Amino acid sequence: MLTTRQAVLARGDRRAWRIDPGYGPFAAARDQGDEALAALAELIRPGEQIWLVESEEWPAPPGLVTVRTAPLAQMVAEQPMPLQPGDDECVLLGEDDAAEMADLALATEPGPWRAQTRRYGQFYGVRRDGRLAAMAGMRMLPGDTYAEVSGVCTWPEYRGQGLAAMLIRQVMAGFTARGLTPFLHSYAGNTKAIGLYETLGFRTRREMVVTMLERG
Repeated sequence: MLTTRQAVLARGDRRAWRIDPGYGPFAAARDQGDEALAALAELIRPGEQIWLVESEEWPAPPGLVTVRTAPLAQMVAEQPMPLQPGDDECVLLGEDDAAEMADLALATEPGPWRAQTRRYGQFYGVRRDGRLAAMAGMRMLPGDTYAEVSGVCTWPEYRGQGLAAMLIRQVMAGFTARGLTPFLHSYAGNTKAIGLYETLGFRTRREMVVTMLERG
């Protein structure tokens, strides 16, 4: 994503890259050699974290420490469930919704949320009694084929109403209209979420690991 369609968000060079910190903590290194690891370490400032999503745990460069690792399921929907009756309740979110989006994401922790995360791409929400009850949107655009569903979250009091499924279908419909295949990441232990994604057409593509690093 950082060398193709979202290169405008890239910080770094051919040895190591990270996303603009305003959008999130994700980073990647060319390899596990000394040069690439040193370049990776240069991209993180005191008090920040970087997250590497790879097929294996990533080593901490000198000066950084591993604060957490977690197994992930990378899932892809080659035949996503189409829109269903009632999905038009989803509304496109914008700048006026930024504060509510941040409150929801920071409270429910669907993944890292930063000041500019909502600007990755289109986010949709469902309102109940005027309140933003749930949302979902887009994050990574790797290469020319895939688009990532992200930021799927619902306030606890509105869960069990099918809002997440409704929103994911809406996000996926936007992807497929552009010829893109939806994918997403879930913590491997979140079996409830994985079960939902499977009903929407996702299958596990591969196992991944997220490594979270910060300065020691």
